[in-house]
Amino acid sequence: MHPVRVSIPSFRSENNSIEKGFTVFRIDVLMNGRQHAVEKRYSEFHALHKMLKKSLKPPEIPSKHVRNWVPKVLEQRRHGLELYLQSVIMENEVLPKIFLDFLNIRHFPSVPKTESCGSFDTESEESSKLSHQPVLLFLRDPYLLPSAHDAFSNVVIEGVVHGVFYPDLQPR
Repeated sequence: MHPVRVSIPSFRSENNSIEKGFTVFRIDVLMNGRQHAVEKRYSEFHALHKMLKKSLKPPEIPSKHVRNWVPKVLEQRRHGLELYLQSVIMENEVLPKIFLDFLNIRHFPSVPKTESCGSFDTESEESSKLSHQPVLLFLRDPYLLPSAHDAFSNVVIEGVVHGVFYPDLQPR
């Protein structure tokens, strides 16, 4: 199963004085336990479809032209667009960058497992940089013995330090 799930639970009609009315579709995106929503017009879906056609064979997209804007027709379009997004996800092991951008998903260059620590033939210097985030943070040096006035000394650290540096010293 792919780590990305999408659904289009709702849509709304927009009207303004500059353009004629249009419909905005709400896309719920779930990836790695995190959910966010994106709102897109049909024209943005259509532009995505045209871009995807350059690199892969995407599924059919619902018709661009709708004769009337009754709720039943818009619901059919909503359902069709939802199936379109889900099909792109299911049919592609690696999702194209343009698709991830469309869903506002942060993406990282896909690198084969054998090159996961970097490669000499990278496309750009930026893509070859590995990201680093601290996993554990100490407020002070854990390898120093606790001070004498520390009421709650760390017994584990104290034992390890004594065992490594003072193996002949007896515990208190």
